[in-house]
Amino acid sequence: MNTSHEPATRPARARGPVGRIAAAVTISAVAFVLLWLFVFSAFTSLLVASTCCVVVVAASAALDPVEMVLDAIAAVVYIVLGAIAAVFAAIFSLFSW
Repeated sequence: MNTSHEPATRPARARGPVGRIAAAVTISAVAFVLLWLFVFSAFTSLLVASTCCVVVVAASAALDPVEMVLDAIAAVVYIVLGAIAAVFAAIFSLFSW
């Protein structure tokens, strides 16, 4: 039987709120430059890019509780499936000599 001595937990997220905001600002800056150069005036491009930044940060913040709930549901499902597998393993081990 091959067992690993490493923990089976997932590593913590590398990026916190500062990383998310930095990524959103970078994406917004690129959107601003592209929109200003190709389509809109500077003011319209700034409005669109700032809205993009706010939407990215807000969506990221709103997704954390959803992810936490889904992780909890996945853990419960994993426990139930593990229990079912253990029951079947116990039943089939009775017939193996």
